[in-house]
Amino acid sequence: MAWELPSKPVRELIRRGATIVLNPRPAWLAELDDAILSGSNMHAIAADPVLAAGTRRTNRANLATWAAANINDPGARVPVVLSEPAVAVARDLVRRGLNESALDAYRIGQGVSLRLWTRVAFTLTTDPAELSELLDVSCRSISTFIDDTVAAISARMQSERADLTRGSHAERRETVMLLLDGAPIGRPRAEARLGYPLTGTHTAAIIWSDDPDSDLGHLDRAADLLATVAGEAHPLSVTASAATRWVWVHGHPDPVRLRAALAGLPAVRLALGPADADLDGFRRSHLHALTTQRMLARLASPQQLATHDEVELVSLITHDPQRADDFIKRTLGRLETAPPEVVDAVRVFVAEQCNASRAAERLFTHRNTLLRRLHRADQLLPRPLATGSVHVAVALEVLHWRGR
Repeated sequence: MAWELPSKPVRELIRRGATIVLNPRPAWLAELDDAILSGSNMHAIAADPVLAAGTRRTNRANLATWAAANINDPGARVPVVLSEPAVAVARDLVRRGLNESALDAYRIGQGVSLRLWTRVAFTLTTDPAELSELLDVSCRSISTFIDDTVAAISARMQSERADLTRGSHAERRETVMLLLDGAPIGRPRAEARLGYPLTGTHTAAIIWSDDPDSDLGHLDRAADLLATVAGEAHPLSVTASAATRWVWVHGHPDPVRLRAALAGLPAVRLALGPADADLDGFRRSHLHALTTQRMLARLASPQQLATHDEVELVSLITHDPQRADDFIKRTLGRLETAPPEVVDAVRVFVAEQCNASRAAERLFTHRNTLLRRLHRADQLLPRPLATGSVHVAVALEVLHWRGR
């Protein structure tokens, strides 16, 4: 298709506008991310921290590609250059069993980008003829760039899908998905394909990294550490995406030992399901690990490791973020923003069943110091701690997992 360049004045306007877009305001990026991740077909992606982070990186890469091309050659058709974030997301979508409907994200992004670009265009000129030509050319450029990008990503997904159906890893992943979906696959056949006994007690883990620049080999190292702590000679590990591993071990790995072991791998995150028995337990532990991972993502928690047992109540409370915020503010009042030593004093005191001596020992502080901090907390709370300790404990747990 012939591509007609705009007039010279409009080309200069496009260059100026593209320079602005190349360094977008944080509010623009937030608007773009929020619109895409709240799309009707995007729930599975928004709930997965790795896919959500990859989508945000893809948004920025697409903006940068279009803007840079229009600075170098304003108004010309923008060539498709699949960025590494876009390729990684395409690969991960296929590995998660998602289809091309996930590419609706590009169409949503197109709409938001056009809206943002229109705001920029109205700052570039007040001449009606120039503005009309500028908007016409820009809309055609953006829509064509998205069309070309979606076609290229779709082709890449087809290629990834073909690759995924070959090899032993594909067989393990397929078998795991059948088990998780409750498909009628015989236990002996599943165990033979997985090389992992499905009897006994299982603990599932989700191991991932939010940092695209980290050494992804650390994910496999973390899986090895989990197996060591659990005393598991033959763990089951499946590559769910480039930056995610699904792992199962037998037994009950100690979270305290596991946290200490993971300290040397700061870019790695780990969500641990509860130990559960037999084939149903294999499935349930994994689903609980997923719930734990999604809670960490929802709260933007800095915690490196979380177990489902630790966060089950917090997960339920924070399922609706706005209601959770309202609950915290009503319950804690000014204690929410109190110094950390005051907040920690209350949290540990309640955890120790309101026993001041045990709480002081756990905090490595003098009992009188603890009592002074508790007195200060009572002054900050909307009602005394003695009359609402359960609600206060729950609110403080949410703050803890948020990193406060």
